[in-house]
Amino acid sequence: MARTSREHVAEQWDALVNVSPAELADWLETDESWAVGYKGYGEESVGHAAGRRIVVLLDTDRRDWLDDDWSLARKAVGVIRRHRAQWPEGDVSASRWRHALLNWGHDPLR
Repeated sequence: MARTSREHVAEQWDALVNVSPAELADWLETDESWAVGYKGYGEESVGHAAGRRIVVLLDTDRRDWLDDDWSLARKAVGVIRRHRAQWPEGDVSASRWRHALLNWGHDPLR
C-alpha cells in the first residue's frame, strides 16, 4: 500500500522535529530566538511564529491535526531540510543558523 502525503510528512516530522514542546516553548522566550529569522512586516519572525504553533502541534494528537496543521508540518520539514543542507563551517552551537532551526523545533546538535 502506498504511503499518503500525510504519512510521509509525519515520518519526516518525527525524524526532524527533535525538541520537546517544553524545550521549544522555553527557547521561544529567549532573546536569541527573537533575534533570528525573516521578519516581514511585523516584529515576530516567520520561524518564531511557526515555533509557537509547533509547540501546540507537539502537544496535539496527530489524529486531531487539521489541514492547516499538516501544512505547517510540511513547511517545517522543508525549512529544516533546506537549512540543514546549508550547514555552516565551524562551531554552530551559538550560531544564528542553529537558533533559526531551533525556532522550527530542530536542534542540529542532537
